[in-house]
Amino acid sequence: MNSPLDILQTIQQKDPSGALEVAASQYRQTTYEATVSSPDNDGRTISHVIVTGMGGSALAALLAKVWLRQDIHIPIEIVRGYELPASLSKNTLVIASSYSGNTEETLSALHQSLEAEAQIGIIASGGELLEIASQRGIAHVALPTGLQPRMAVIYNLRALTALLENFGVVHNKLGEIESTANWLGRETAAWNSSVPVEENYAKQLAEEAVGKTAVFYGGALTAPLAYKWKISWNENAKNVAFWNEYPEFNHNEFMGWGSHPIEKPFAVFDVVSNFEHSQILKRFEISDRLLSGRRPKSHVITLKGDTLLEQLLWGSILADYVSIYVAILNGVDPTPVALIEQLKKELV
Repeated sequence: MNSPLDILQTIQQKDPSGALEVAASQYRQTTYEATVSSPDNDGRTISHVIVTGMGGSALAALLAKVWLRQDIHIPIEIVRGYELPASLSKNTLVIASSYSGNTEETLSALHQSLEAEAQIGIIASGGELLEIASQRGIAHVALPTGLQPRMAVIYNLRALTALLENFGVVHNKLGEIESTANWLGRETAAWNSSVPVEENYAKQLAEEAVGKTAVFYGGALTAPLAYKWKISWNENAKNVAFWNEYPEFNHNEFMGWGSHPIEKPFAVFDVVSNFEHSQILKRFEISDRLLSGRRPKSHVITLKGDTLLEQLLWGSILADYVSIYVAILNGVDPTPVALIEQLKKELV
């Protein structure tokens, strides 16, 4: 009997907004021309970077912080909330990121940075953020419209990198993102809907996980990806999911698996990079062995790529493919996020 994921008519019915088509084109985001408008750089010394954003708009910053960890020689902080830290000053570069341009937490943080006369950059596809940027001549990158924020992570990464280059925090990094395009296109084509389950890694992972609560674990380098998988699971598959990272996992949550039988309704995924610290790689293996019989055996997602950046982008796109396939198996449309939209309306 054919899997529902191999019946194109079923896929089209359950994915009316074309989320799979968006996932299939994500590799092209690596070549997006992230032009900085009003490149307001007065040459002041930048001693501190804050990126403020929520959900999918914060993901690019989390990925960049790992990818650029050897290149950014000043503190970089990611704020997901209304208030910026007391360390905010004129020598802080604040990058306000909201795909819609109307995220209230990000707007609140932006107004604080304006009051502090900080150096500011803005990333948005429209809304109030871009209006403020245009009115005040603030450096900004306008993103393409029409996507869910979680599906625009690479656009956002390009924009963030362009702003960091504009203010002299990093140099010559946009080319590294663009250089991944052809390889990512070849790799991700193997996950397209026309590729059958027996040859399609994304479909296989979806079938392993459907009907269960997913738990994603990363290491120091892959924690942002574990978080990305959790977000994609929540918003695409409409499934509860959780995430954590090593080595912190071994100091608390590790014990939480120990007191119940193996028949837990979970699917466990380890997101693993060969660039990870050797002791963290050992922790993944030893932890799974010691928890044998106490939790479901983990599915190891070994990231592909010759560089950490390639691996992060590969894993990010795979997260969307797999979670969209889970949505199809769940019988839900992967694109809309009606509850989030209703919450925003009631908060006004």
